[in-house]
Amino acid sequence: MAKGNNIIVSAEPKGVFKEGIIDGTPLPGTIMQLKAATEPIGGRHTWEVPNYDADGDQRVVAVLLEDRLQGKTKDDAYADADRCFLYFPIAGEELNVRWFATGTATSDSVAIGDFGIVDDGTGLLTDTTSSPESEPFQSLETVSDVVLTGTLVWCMYTGH
Repeated sequence: MAKGNNIIVSAEPKGVFKEGIIDGTPLPGTIMQLKAATEPIGGRHTWEVPNYDADGDQRVVAVLLEDRLQGKTKDDAYADADRCFLYFPIAGEELNVRWFATGTATSDSVAIGDFGIVDDGTGLLTDTTSSPESEPFQSLETVSDVVLTGTLVWCMYTGH
């Protein structure tokens, strides 16, 4: 489960890094969105878990990174109103992204090549269903014990 100790796996990431203020208590590896109608605090915008119209909506992909400035790891949740760190990947880059079980406990699995869509309300990936607008990540590993709260899965960003 997951590759390495960081959210970004690619050796030389080419995407965009941003800082912000967190709304809620998400874990690194969660997909985030800009919080609408919220003024910046100290020049930094507020970020929250997605509140889309439906799972798989096409939006900008911002992955929450670990807070290495505070000595935090990929397993340490942010506290509400913390300064946060985000990464906007480009196609082909590899990241550890949180994937969640849709059943109970650890009933789901992810296989190499599975596509994931962003779940509305959690910011975690879930298996592709119906005809989503966007499938931003493809799994690069097999994980047989995906949990409800989100398991880090080594993925490639598809760019769409």
